[in-house]
Amino acid sequence: MKEVLYKAYKFSNSWTGTIVIVLFIIFFIAQAFRIPSGSMKDSLLIGDHLFAKKFAYGIPMPHIPFLELSIMPWSDKLRLMDGDTPERGDIVIFRPPHNTKQHFVKRCIALPGDELFVQNKDLYLHHREGDEWIQKEFADYEIVVLGEKLWVKNPYMKKHPGIHHDEKIINNGRYPQQLFNVAPIKIDEGYYFMMGDNRDHSNDSRFWGSVPYDNIEGTPWFIYFSVDDNWEIRWDRMGKTPTDLESPQHLELAREERHRTDKDDHGIY
Repeated sequence: MKEVLYKAYKFSNSWTGTIVIVLFIIFFIAQAFRIPSGSMKDSLLIGDHLFAKKFAYGIPMPHIPFLELSIMPWSDKLRLMDGDTPERGDIVIFRPPHNTKQHFVKRCIALPGDELFVQNKDLYLHHREGDEWIQKEFADYEIVVLGEKLWVKNPYMKKHPGIHHDEKIINNGRYPQQLFNVAPIKIDEGYYFMMGDNRDHSNDSRFWGSVPYDNIEGTPWFIYFSVDDNWEIRWDRMGKTPTDLESPQHLELAREERHRTDKDDHGIY
């Protein structure tokens, strides 16, 4: 046993061993990502560097970092092993169906079997569990009756206060209609509907549809570094999880930064 441990120790200290260990961690445990856009403000900010928990939803197909080459180039599969599935409200890292070379981070809004629509920016969700469950679970929310079904209006804004709209974005023909209205849809089996918390500046499932389970890579674990547009380090965000960053203190700081930087922001990212 001592001999085996000694050989393992020597291997881990070699260049080959170091590379194997690092790739194993990146492929199966944690991978570093940087938030490049503001689609998840005020929950995640541009310049947040985070580790993603790669095993949160099974095991995605490992890809060589930066090159985005699959370790199984003869296969177009994006999932190595199934596992847990996203829950409503989870922040999810995934490969969008229209460009599987990229990684997006959004919030999971609807599960397979859920129905939803958007009207005047407001999200309405009919949960697959049915009307009785909705009445019990969302007694404190606004519920409307349409088509003999109950729909919860904006079901995530109380629990996840980083979700917000931009009052500057109005339905005057200058902006994509998907920001304001989305026709009723039912989420197919094995698919998940994703939206950014910065609702009026998010390129998400409203534009290109739901995300297959196989495209899901993981979930943000914690922030290990964060820097703003002025290259000032955000020390208060270091080591924080997405749940930590939903505290009133952190959200207030995020909103202050947004108000300073978003005065002329009309982009969708």
